[in-house]
Amino acid sequence: MAILVVGTIGLDTVETPFGRVEEVLGGSASYFSLAASLYVPVQLVSIAGTDLSAEHLQLFRSRGIDLAGLSIVEGRTFRWAGRYSYDLNSRETLETQLNVLTQFHPQLPESYRSARYVFLANIDPELQLAVLEQVERPALVLLDSMNFWIEGKRQALDEVIGRVDIVLMNDGEVRQYCHTHSIVRAAGEVLSVGMRRNGKPWGLIVKKGENGAVLFTREGYFFAPAYPLENVKDPTGAGDSFAGGFLGYLARSAPDGNFSLPMLKRAVIHGTVVASYTVEDFSVERLRTLTLADIEIRYEQVREYTHFA
Repeated sequence: MAILVVGTIGLDTVETPFGRVEEVLGGSASYFSLAASLYVPVQLVSIAGTDLSAEHLQLFRSRGIDLAGLSIVEGRTFRWAGRYSYDLNSRETLETQLNVLTQFHPQLPESYRSARYVFLANIDPELQLAVLEQVERPALVLLDSMNFWIEGKRQALDEVIGRVDIVLMNDGEVRQYCHTHSIVRAAGEVLSVGMRRNGKPWGLIVKKGENGAVLFTREGYFFAPAYPLENVKDPTGAGDSFAGGFLGYLARSAPDGNFSLPMLKRAVIHGTVVASYTVEDFSVERLRTLTLADIEIRYEQVREYTHFA
């Protein structure tokens, strides 16, 4: 059982009140793959330039991440630079260089098309639609998006949301998408987008940064608090790491795709726990050494923190 991820690989320059790093490994596919590969094998589809180092490629391979879907083309890898203030829930983008990302047209290897679990990371919704045309009968497709696509590619985003199972956005993006201040009302609207089409989506996960995450389904509502941390260095990639923990747990627990609502709730907790480790260091450094045993420790602590009779 492998998870398919389609997203970006990048080189990030990040500045926070706690330090600065230059041209470190980043991108949605990188964070997701390294998180999800703790649970199950991952099939990665992305594009990178010839300047992506052999060390980065070896890191992926050392975690059993299948790179048959990674295109290495002549040119420079996607780059992003950002700065965080003490309010680590918001950031300022200083520079974006698309570089070879402008040439990205996802083509899935034949062995990837039967993936049961799929993560459509934050890329152009037209590319996300192109991926859906290539996968066969996935049990669950999780989609991430952002304000840029809400503003610039609304029609395509509406279409792809109507064809996936669970949508992942932060609270600001959900409010923007639905033109409302109420997360609860927005959740109902997002879920209804799919119901007007193919009976999907049936789930929405709202990322709330240091305030945790919320799962909305047609059957109900589940809130997961963030793991309490004393030290946070870099929140970049937290959402993609969350997605990796979430889908990784589901794929490991239900490889046949037959999962329950209680299992989804546990997956949300796994997502928040994995994200809590990611933000403890810059780039993917903490994910390099993270283990399932580490995740289980914090999972049990969250269970204890949130239990009441």
